[in-house]
Parts: sequence; C-alpha cells; structure tokens
Amino acid sequence: MSTDSIFGEVIYSYTRTQAIEDGVLVDVSETAAELGFRVPVAVTVAVWGRCVAWEGEEAGQDEKGRLWDVLWIARLATRGAKEQSQVDYILRVVQADQKVEHVELKMHIGPGDEGEPVITILMANED
Repeated sequence: MSTDSIFGEVIYSYTRTQAIEDGVLVDVSETAAELGFRVPVAVTVAVWGRCVAWEGEEAGQDEKGRLWDVLWIARLATRGAKEQSQVDYILRVVQADQKVEHVELKMHIGPGDEGEPVITILMANED
C-alpha cells in the first residue's frame, strides 16, 4: 500500500469548487477584482447573510454596496498584515431596522483546489 501522505489515504475531501456549487461559499471574485484583489475571493453564506444580503427599500443600501464595504474594509485591514495567512477585522453593518452592528470577520488566504492562493472571508467564529 503506497500513500502520498504520512496520514494515509484521503477518505473524503470537500473542495472549494464544491462549496461554491453547494452555496456554502459565495464567489465574489469579480467585485473583489474591481477593488484590486488579485486572487479569487469568496465569502461564507453566513457573511453574505449578515453583512451583504439586503431586502430593504431604504436609499443608500443595496447588496452591491454592502459587498463593496465587506471587501473594502478587508483590503484596508491587509495593509499592515505582511505575510500573514489570516487578518481579523471589524465591519460596521447597518441592518434593515437601522440597528448598527459591529461584526467581527476574518479574511483567510490559503491554498485553493489546485494549491493556488485564494481568499475566504468568514465570520470570526467560523473555520
């Protein structure tokens, strides 16, 4: 029995591509590229639901603008984070009831399905 890993054969793996197809991750790479991100970016469905999703009619709020806020603040947070694989940051989010929340997020850069660098933005309590 030959294995490539000291841990033995992989029993099951769940790829980033599968997570995007299943809706566990939301690919936001196109908008992220507009902000200068040079690698694919995805947010978890929890981040999307709490920080991006918008059903209200109030002026000045829509999903595109809210996503822009998530990504812009993430980009700003990286300025002082040289050679770190994770950056924690806090996002100020106005909810439909006008309640303001300070949501703790983390941006993780790691290997994608083929070992390429990818970014995932998660809630602070997600893995």
